[in-house]
Amino acid sequence: MTQNSSMYSFEPMEIQHAQSICSWRYPYPFDIYNLRDWVDMKTNSIEFGDPHIRNEQYAVVLNNDQALIGFVQFFPMLGVTRLGFGMHPEWCGGGNGASFAQETALEAKGRTPDNEIDLEVLSWNSRAYKAYKKAGFVHTDTYERPTPTGMQMVHCMVFIE
Repeated sequence: MTQNSSMYSFEPMEIQHAQSICSWRYPYPFDIYNLRDWVDMKTNSIEFGDPHIRNEQYAVVLNNDQALIGFVQFFPMLGVTRLGFGMHPEWCGGGNGASFAQETALEAKGRTPDNEIDLEVLSWNSRAYKAYKKAGFVHTDTYERPTPTGMQMVHCMVFIE
């Protein structure tokens, strides 16, 4: 078990975690973050539905009570670890985002100390953007990229310790 502080721990993502995460449903406009059905992800080897990708890139985030509160993808790029993560819908909007993002970034830095740590956030998601700034990320670029609902503007943010 890897633990950055007393708040969260990062554990390997098991199949039961993946199934649970696929059932999470976010309200509009955050429903863009809803994932596909687990059977579809597993059958088509999409993201953590692929056992190799799940083992190499994904972890779950547990709180002190060992409750599943989120997940993270440590996506490897040349000299960069790009974070992709999700927090359980019941934990969203309650002031947990900054600590979640910061501890995730610190975990990534511990796993790949020589890499820059960054993430992308949809430009309209001001709640997440503010949390990431509070967590120590700085806005470095804005560009358009494909999303499940079409092309959208995203901000790239880099973690500064």
